Amino acid sequence: MVTIVIFTTESLLGKLQMSVPPIMLRRTTAAVLALCTMLTLTSAFSIAQQEQSESKRKIVNRVVPTYPDLARRMNVKGIVKLEAVVSSNGSVKSLELKGGHPLLSQAAQNAILKWRWEPASHETREPVEVRFDPR
Repeated sequence: MVTIVIFTTESLLGKLQMSVPPIMLRRTTAAVLALCTMLTLTSAFSIAQQEQSESKRKIVNRVVPTYPDLARRMNVKGIVKLEAVVSSNGSVKSLELKGGHPLLSQAAQNAILKWRWEPASHETREPVEVRFDPR
């Protein structure tokens, strides 16, 4: 996680404005903001990659979620991201919602709770994405 704190004092800002042309201040500010954004996105991407690479147990029974009627009428589509804690016998012990449309998330959770993975020697965390498209 990257925390960025930017602060200035009025006297320092006044000196900069007198000695540096305004266009340079704008360009420098834009460059600093772009760098901060890039650092933040890079660290978030690497964290997401680490979470997904924890385990990849094979799914032996996949239940297709039912498309919620309200979501279908509203033509809502999207992806629901979850993390399933899978016990050693392959059943889902718990789910953590990571993101997705609220109209779709409950249907995805209900279906994934019925999924089964291959047995393993220990409990694992499995990333799951469920795609919904009303077509």
